[in-house]
Amino acid sequence: MPARDLLLVLVVVLAWAGNFLTSALAMREIPPFLFTALRFALLALPLMWLVKRPAAGQWPRLITVCLCIGVLHFGLSFTALKLAGDLSSPAIVMQSYVPMTTLLAWWALGERFAWRTGLAIAVSFAGVLVLGFDPLVLDHPMALVLMLISAAFLAVGTVIMKGLKGLDAVSQQGWTALFAVLPLFAISAWLEPGAIAKLPQASWVAWGGALYAAFVSSLLGHGLYYLLIQRYPVAQVTPWLLLVPVLAIGLGIAFWGDRPGPRLLIGGAMVLGGVLLIALRALSKARSLPNAEEL
Repeated sequence: MPARDLLLVLVVVLAWAGNFLTSALAMREIPPFLFTALRFALLALPLMWLVKRPAAGQWPRLITVCLCIGVLHFGLSFTALKLAGDLSSPAIVMQSYVPMTTLLAWWALGERFAWRTGLAIAVSFAGVLVLGFDPLVLDHPMALVLMLISAAFLAVGTVIMKGLKGLDAVSQQGWTALFAVLPLFAISAWLEPGAIAKLPQASWVAWGGALYAAFVSSLLGHGLYYLLIQRYPVAQVTPWLLLVPVLAIGLGIAFWGDRPGPRLLIGGAMVLGGVLLIALRALSKARSLPNAEEL
């Protein structure tokens, strides 16, 4: 990549890593499902005028993707971040969606992968087990469970999304926001009683976190990401995104008081190392002949 595009990658990485810190700060005052609803409500305002209708017969697939990613993935991931009490473990465990996506694509779409990718998947999941025995994680085991479930819904949504035709990145973001808002507010009213009524009392820090999540992380971060994958194979961009959890760990140590132990660091290295191997194998496939069968 030329320096200009590497700078764009850095902006994406910084935007997504910073979202862990700003969201955690905001959720000191706003509970996670309501925070997620606010994120998508704010994002829907500018994008609702730009969405394009999907092709005929695509509505069920589109709605399923929006609910899997917008409601279940984001709602549960913010809940896990709230419960975890740290930034490091959620940022790492979220990356497990990559091997999950690879396995789902093999099972549902028949996509093949070679033994090296299988080994990388095993290393990633083993890393989650190692990480899970760190005292920082053992104090909040439900956070680990919810983040894994959240990653699984992201993997499901990603695989189903492969069948969507004729929708650009702006429309995908816009429809996700529009379809996610009402279910998220309903879940918040059910699981977080009284939270909506207390919303006017939230400080500028909480509202700033919601604005950051909507416009910096989603609009800017995802917008630049989709711009990059229009210029380069996805597999060429993906390895750079592993800087996100690394920077999130740094932010957690600097501003959140995280003190990751050796198990978290070793397990995290295994998870990210496995993800990196999967990404590099995907890049190798992207650079090979169009009819290559193995990843």
